[in-house]
Amino acid sequence: MPYDILIVGGGPAGLATAIAAKQAGLDYVVVEKAALVNSLLHYPTNMVFFTTPELLEIGGMPFVSPNDKPTRQEALRYYRRVTDSFGLEIAFGETVASVRAERDGRPPLFAIETQTPRDGGRIRPARTVVIATGAYDVANRLGIPGEDLPHVSHYYTEPHAFFRKDVVVVGGKNSAAEAALDLYRNGARVTLVHRRAALGDSIKYWVKPDIENRIKEGSIPTRFETTLSEIRPTSVVLSRGGAQDEIRADAVFLLTGYRSDTALLKASGIAIDPVTCGPVFDADTYETNVPGLFVAGAVVAGLQSGKIFIENGRFHGQVVVQNIVKRLAQ
Repeated sequence: MPYDILIVGGGPAGLATAIAAKQAGLDYVVVEKAALVNSLLHYPTNMVFFTTPELLEIGGMPFVSPNDKPTRQEALRYYRRVTDSFGLEIAFGETVASVRAERDGRPPLFAIETQTPRDGGRIRPARTVVIATGAYDVANRLGIPGEDLPHVSHYYTEPHAFFRKDVVVVGGKNSAAEAALDLYRNGARVTLVHRRAALGDSIKYWVKPDIENRIKEGSIPTRFETTLSEIRPTSVVLSRGGAQDEIRADAVFLLTGYRSDTALLKASGIAIDPVTCGPVFDADTYETNVPGLFVAGAVVAGLQSGKIFIENGRFHGQVVVQNIVKRLAQ
């Protein structure tokens, strides 16, 4: 028998959709290629959220924290507790390879091909599909020589391995500022490189004066209006105003932002907005141009990933399920 809903992605938006589906009495499954809330798992180890705990809540379950701003570790624990408390049905380690709409009958039926490293592929049938794959899997690449060298990463986790090493951090927003501060305070020699003349205004209010003061006092040397033109095994080549400069780099963090992965969307027949590079969808229902195929969470934003956070994306699932209930009742 086909599922009423198959949800692609086990992040906060996918979990919220699953909770709404279960509460509506629908038969559902969440297919997650890696770990629960996998994006949060790859956030910096000591990260503190910009928001308050209650704005991360899903399913009406309280997020209790002694802190005004919850930590990454607290969020991981909260979403595990939510998953267990609601008994959510999640297939881990299963990657969705394709979503194919079978048009022979009414309503349409989807054949979802998934793959696992254990037992190969399988086909999961579903009456509707919700894609909630987030916007953290694909980093904004610089497209320069050396970007794929082993000491280069588009994600920052923790500082200990870089004690007394020369580290270059590229970027001018929250991720870059917090990584630079964390590395500096744990004994790394950090240089911050940013293509603009100043850091971004959206940096967390408690981080911005800290990073600005470290820059002013020279603790974190910063190259503004500068870009990387090449990454070498032990150095990087910087470009500014037509001039080039080479500085030592034992590690390089390219923290230049992320975007949603549109490969599955395109392969499923979903139209892509030429401006946002995200899916085309009905803003009232989150249904795409493919009938019965919905999107939820940060994946809806495309390149504009900064507009959708857990705080507002967590409500998408409720809207989606309400519309699916109406659809299935027809």
